[in-house]
Formats: sequence, structure tokens, C-alpha cells
Amino acid sequence: MLRRNIFNIYKTCNVYSIPISLATEAHVIILNKVPRLLNFHSFSKRHNITSKRHTYSHNVKQDLEKLIDEPDYNAFSYRTHTCGELRPSHVGEKVSLCGWVQYQRMNKFLLLRDAYGITQCIVGGDTNCPNIPLETVVKIEGIVELRPKGMINSDMETGDIEVVINDLKILNTVSNLPFHLRDYQKPKEQLRLQHRYIDLRFPEMQYNLRQRSTMLHNMRRFLVEKHNFVEVETPTLFCRTPGGAREFVVPTHHSGLFYSLVQSPQQFKQMLMAGGIDRYFQVARCYRDESTRPDRQPEFTQLDLELSFTNLDGVLSLIEQMLYTTFVKDIPKPPFKRLTYKYALENYGTDKPNLTYDLKFKSIKHLFNDKLNDPVFGAYVLPYPNEMGKLTSKYKEKVRELSKNYKTKIVLFENISKELGTDIHYKIQDAIGVSNSCIVCIGDNENTCLSLGEVREIIASLLLEKNLLEVSNTIVPLWVIDFPLFVKGEEGLETCHHPFTAPHPEDINLLKTDPLNVRSLAYDLVINGNEVGGGSVRVHNAEQQEELLKILKIDATKLLHFLNALKSGCPPHAGIALGIDRLVSIACNADSIREVIAFPKSHEGKDPLSGAPNSISEDDKKYYHIVTTD
Repeated sequence: MLRRNIFNIYKTCNVYSIPISLATEAHVIILNKVPRLLNFHSFSKRHNITSKRHTYSHNVKQDLEKLIDEPDYNAFSYRTHTCGELRPSHVGEKVSLCGWVQYQRMNKFLLLRDAYGITQCIVGGDTNCPNIPLETVVKIEGIVELRPKGMINSDMETGDIEVVINDLKILNTVSNLPFHLRDYQKPKEQLRLQHRYIDLRFPEMQYNLRQRSTMLHNMRRFLVEKHNFVEVETPTLFCRTPGGAREFVVPTHHSGLFYSLVQSPQQFKQMLMAGGIDRYFQVARCYRDESTRPDRQPEFTQLDLELSFTNLDGVLSLIEQMLYTTFVKDIPKPPFKRLTYKYALENYGTDKPNLTYDLKFKSIKHLFNDKLNDPVFGAYVLPYPNEMGKLTSKYKEKVRELSKNYKTKIVLFENISKELGTDIHYKIQDAIGVSNSCIVCIGDNENTCLSLGEVREIIASLLLEKNLLEVSNTIVPLWVIDFPLFVKGEEGLETCHHPFTAPHPEDINLLKTDPLNVRSLAYDLVINGNEVGGGSVRVHNAEQQEELLKILKIDATKLLHFLNALKSGCPPHAGIALGIDRLVSIACNADSIREVIAFPKSHEGKDPLSGAPNSISEDDKKYYHIVTTD
């Protein structure tokens, strides 16, 4: 955000010929602080410099000083500067630095590192620096001097200076380290997670966690200061929410009675709407007892939002403006693209399509005359350039597995004539063009799309390897809307999102006669193929909520507290939850959300640091009325 604001300042001065005398003092403030500010990315986008000259000219100094209100990184500590702060302007000053010894050479030089950078420190005269184990914590007092000519390190932000040590105090000596902080010898993730307190010292982890903090701070300011939202903390210990994800059970010392850890504050935030807290948000901790993936943890953080007297467009507009204002990377100007669930599925094979590359399906159902009137049948083709060549045995096997798993027929380009007939082969070739090959998939429409969606990812990776696919490195956000309200489950209908989602008003008449064709007022936010948020317009009428629970075969007596809240005069409302872990991982180009969480669980859902989950004592089992079986 700061980069964009600085650019706007210079652009505005240049385009509108603002006299330098008008902005000189304010610009001096900026230029003196820009290096550090760009390094820490610590600014929210509080001000956009207007393009109208007369508006910009008014109170220039006041506006710019607000923009660059710099925090004090050294207050309340016994250091005078950080290890990334010193510049030639500090030459001659007596300074105190604290940090970790990163490197030591010739008993004369050491590199001191903290969260903000690295400073070279030297021992003058005939004195030698004591042999200090790496990663020992020290405090150094000394004088800032310029480095000799020819010894300036342009790769270091503090490479023009060094600190001549007057006093070195060891604050804590290292006894043993399981690994060193070297990029070229980075340990495997399991070892890093086991000793996360050391892993956090890597610059990447420092950067990721500070980016996370900055983004959450910016979001809070946007919601509270600009739009009068109220931050409300809701309980973590609650009763089980029927119809949702599997929840963790928490035993109590009352025999047979249990809490559940909330999978989200869904019921609470809706009851807050009934209570007149018309604009609620919370940075909420949530829990789901599900398998762990690179983008999923058993405990996670979401920005939870709810507001009254709004609709689908209102919530989508709110999130678009918030992300455009607060996201720590450039994001397109609102409004974001919107795709229906049906369009996304039948063009990309997923409800979270990645639009950074152009690779879409084509429907060829019209080529199968005997299936034209079959609403369940689907036939699609995925074109790709001829230059890619044939799939290797490895990828052919993957395609066969997909065909088997989804119970569809997947036909490779070279087999179309053999398996579907020469006539269809020629018609498909006409449809995709002579410069393209393709893969065909036919069968149940939904499964056909889903299986071909996974094939799409395989083909995209192969095209990328051969430089045959152009992939944008920008952020491409989009909304997926018009989800089905229900899906088929093993024991009847299940909710596509959660049982409190409102049906589309145009489809309410189908609730009793054709529930699978009822659309919902749900919406998902997708960024570069990652689902980063989901929400809906809620059911605020108790009678309609009871009807939906009945269709889902959910015992309404388990939700009497919630139904009573709806009956008490609950206003129309809608909301959303954004996955902070996924958002930050996108902002930091991280491969996994584990890289943006301070103390994550492993891919098995375990805590490598403490070994949890652990066994408990027999006394604890007795107190909580627990009996374990092998």
C-alpha cells in the first residue's frame, strides 16, 4: 500500500505541477523514512492522494504526515536502534544494539541480527572478539563508523556502516542447536516444526508473520474506523452444530456431558444480529476435526463478519472494498468478476477455478443425439495445443484413475475415432481447431465436469513445463454464486454450505417438489484457484429455518435457542468468513498455510513441538469420566 501511495504522491506532483515549496517539508519527512517503511510494509492504505489539484493542495503537510506516521521500534527496550536501521547519517553516534550472533570471522568481525536486519560489528585495535557460539543473544554498545572504501556491502541495507564495539555483553549463550539458520542448508519441514522457535528466526518467517499482523491491523481499521463495525468475542466452547463439519468434543467433569469446539461462530453472529449488534466482526479461532492439507489445519483463523439490513450485493461490495484497501499486495479494483456455480463447473470443472491461465472446456453434448434430452448426461472436451504431444504412461495412468474414481469415460485424443467413432472425431476437430488436440469426457454431468477439472490441472502443469501456457503472476479474485442449496448425501439431502443459508427467492417454490434444483444465496471468494472466503444471506425467519431443518432431517430441538432468537424479531442479515491463513499465504507466495502460522500442526494434524495430542493420566480420565480402548 505504501508503495502505491508514494507513487501517487510523485505522480500527482508531476502531473499537476505542484510547487515544490508547497510539499518540500512533507516530502523530506517521507524520503527520510521511505527505506525503512518499504522494508517493513507497515502501512495501511489510509489515504489516496486525490487527482484534483485544489484538493491535494489543501493541507498537504497534514495529509502526508498522517500517511507516514512512523512507529518507534525501540521504545521501552534498552537498545537505541535496530540492526536494520543504521545508515551513514548515524556516523559518530553511540548506539546500543541487541540481537543474535549470526556470523563471526577472524575474531574481529561479527554480524548481529534481529527481526529488522543485520549490522556488522567490529572490535578495534589489538583486542579480539571472544569466540561466541552462533545464535548467542548479545547486547553491543559502540560507535557508528563508515566502512573503509572497497569494503562497502551493497547487498546489505546497513552495508555502508559498521559499529565499533566498546562493550559486548552476552545475554544468553547457546548450548546446542538442531540446525543453523542458513538458506542453503535449510532443514526439512518436520525438523523445523519440531524446533519452531528457531525456525521463526528465518527472515521468511519474520516477514510472513509481520505481513499477517499488518493485514489484520489494516482490516480492523477499515471495519471499525471507516464502517463502524463492532468487534465482539464469542465463545469457543459451545454445543454441537448439526449439519456441519465434524467438531472436536471436549469432555467435562459432569458425566456424559460434553462441549464442542466451534467450527465457526455462525450461530453466535446471527444471534448478535437479533441482539441489535448490526455490524459485527471478529478475528475468530475455529476448529474442525478434518484431515489436514496444505491449505487446511484442524485449528484456523478467520475474519468473521455479519451485518444486518443488507443483501448479497452489499456483502460482496464490502469485501471487495476491504481487500482493495487493506490487502498487502496489489489486487484488481472492484468489482470482482462473478461466475455462477454452474458456469464454473461446466467450464473449469471446479467451484474454485484458477483464472490465471486460459484453459476452458467446451460442451459437445449436441454431438450425441441419443442423449440430447437426458438432463443428467454431460459431454465435454478440453482442448490444448498440439505441441504438447501425447501423455506419457505416468499421466495416462492418472487419467485412468480419475475415470475410475468418478465413473466417467475419459478418451484421449488419439483414441477418439476408435472409442467414439470417426464422425464424432471430425466434428470435435472442427470445434477445437486443427492446431489443437484434446481430451474428451462423457458421463454423469457433474462427475464429468469434476473429473475433467482434475485433468485440466494435469494438462496445465504439462503445458507450463513446455512453455505452452501463459500464466499471469497477478492476483485474480472472483466470486462464485448461485450454489445449490442441497446436494445428495449418503443418507438423503445435505446442505451445500450450512443449514442457515437462505434459498434463492426465485426457487423457493421448488423446496418441496425439486429441492436439488434450488439455488442458494451463498457466495465463495476465490483467488487464483484458492477458496479464501465463503458466506451467504441467512435465513432470518424461524418458519423457513424449521422447514429447511426438516428437509435436512436435522432435529430442530437441538437448535431451540437459535430458533427462539429468530422468532424474537431478527432482522434480515448476511455475512461471510475469510480464511486469514489462506489469504496471508497468497500475499506471501507461500506454498502452505503452515508457512504463515506461528505454531502450525503437521500434515497429520499433530503438534511436532510438544508431541500433542498426548495421553492423559488415569486420574484425569477418572475426573472426566473417560474410558479409553486400544
